[in-house]
Order: sequence, then structure tokens, then C-alpha cells
Amino acid sequence: MSGLLATFSYTLETTLPVFAMVFLGIGLRRLGWIDQNFISTASALVFKATLPTLVFLAIIKADLSATLNANMLLFYLAATLASFSAAWLWAIKRVPRDDRGVYVQGAFRGNCGIVGLALAANLYGDYGLSAGGLLLGLVIISYNILSVVVLLAYQPGKQMNVSTTLRDIVRNPLIIAVVVAVPFAGLQITLPEWVMTSGEYFASLTLPLALLCIGGAVSLKAIRNDSGPALGSAVWKMVTLPVACTLAAWLLGFEGRELGLMFLFFASPTAAASFVMVKALGGNDRMAANIIALTTLTASVTVTVGVFVLQTTGLG
Repeated sequence: MSGLLATFSYTLETTLPVFAMVFLGIGLRRLGWIDQNFISTASALVFKATLPTLVFLAIIKADLSATLNANMLLFYLAATLASFSAAWLWAIKRVPRDDRGVYVQGAFRGNCGIVGLALAANLYGDYGLSAGGLLLGLVIISYNILSVVVLLAYQPGKQMNVSTTLRDIVRNPLIIAVVVAVPFAGLQITLPEWVMTSGEYFASLTLPLALLCIGGAVSLKAIRNDSGPALGSAVWKMVTLPVACTLAAWLLGFEGRELGLMFLFFASPTAAASFVMVKALGGNDRMAANIIALTTLTASVTVTVGVFVLQTTGLG
């Protein structure tokens, strides 16, 4: 019994700091201490500068022979494609046609860049950051392409230029950070100590600032006013997908840090970027916002339970 309590306490020490910052963001927004202007500016700073710096530093300090796992990358890609296809097939039978694209995107596209990476850092330290950063490069490319495909399928008359989409992916600051960092790590190029220290100061802004912004962007009013199919999409994202994909990974022989890292990425709440893409294509943006809010609020429970199960069974 004492062993279970110790494991549960360790699990809470891993997940609570992350979700406490999200709930703090909700509170600060309700108090009026942060507003939409702050959230927009801070989110842009994180996306364009501090998060790429965090990923870059984590990778250049890593031993690629220990963190670059081709099998894990291939499995994550296959699992993403499978979960995307399964959610789409389900939506065809259960969801009104106009809402299917929004439903599917919400059901598979996780906020791995912030929540997933923060949890990985708390649970696995430098390995979580470096291996998570490499996995993040694959996530960004696959999530963006699949989201465009499913959203355009149900938005007649709307078009998204393929070349523009590919250019946006190539110019994504996180992709650039990964591409630049890998040669540094592979060739073991070291930067001056003062550069590393300054970079670490700057990168340390990332997770608390980003998590506050996620909390500040959550709309409790939107959830109360209209949930609809958003609840079904949230269940897919927070329960069905992480359970099915993590179980499949275990059956294929993944365990330890690799299995735990993939679970944290699979179990991350729906990415805020999904709302931006839906709004740009004229989809049901209220539903997209509801999915983000529902998954963000429930993640504190589902992720904690998942980590506890992995820890108690010795799998993660």
C-alpha cells in the first residue's frame, strides 16, 4: 500500500505542476490580470522564439544515439495515421457532415509542443526534452498535413494552397530548431558557456508562459453554452486514442521512457492551433474551441491516471 501511495505521490509531482499553471491561467484571466492581448503576444513569443530555443538546446545537449529512436518515430507516425483514420470513419457514421472535419481534427491533434513537452520534461528530464523535441518535428509535419486534408474535405468552396501549407511547415520555427540542432548534436559542436546560459534563461520562459496562455484561452462559457459533438471528440482524444495507441506500442515491445514519452504525446489535449485552422477555413470554430477547452480541463485527470498506471506497472 505504501508503495502505491509513493507512486501516486510521484505521479502528482509530475503532472500537477503542469496543470496547476493551466488552471492558474484560467484564474488570472477571470481576475482580469491577463487579457487577450497578453495571450496573443506571449503565445507568439513562445512559438517564434522561446520554444524553439528550448528544443534546440535540449537536442544539442543530447546524445543522439540514446534519444534518436527511428522505431519510435515510425510507430508514432503509424499510430497517428491509424487514429486519424479511425476517428474519421467514426465521424462519418456519428457526426453531422459539416462538423466532421472539426471533430476529427480535435480527436487526433494534440498539444505536444507545450503540454506534452512539459510533462516529458517533468517525468524524464533532459531525455524527455531532447527525445520529445525530435518527436515534435514529426508531429508538426504530420498533424498539419492531416488537418488540412480532413478540414478541406468538409468545407466546400474553400481551398488551402498546397505550396503555401508546405512553406509554412518548412518555415515553422520548431521545425527549423530541430533541423539546425541535429547536426550540432551529431557533430558534438559546443557553444560558448555564456551563450548556453543566456539561452537557458530565455528558454526557461517557455513552459510557464505557454501554460498560462493555454489556461487564459480556455472559455468555460463556451462549454456551458454549447458542447454537442465536441464531447465525443474530446473522449476520443483523451481516452480512446491514448489507451489504444499506448497499448499497441506496448504490444510491439516499447517500454520504459519511450513508451512513457509516446503516452504523454498521445494523451496531450487538443492543440490550440486547431482552432486557428478551423477559423481560417470557415468551419465550426465554436465547436473547435469547445474541444480544446474540454480536453484541456480533463487532461489533468486522464494524464495523471495514465502516468500512474505506467508507473505502477513498471512500463513507463
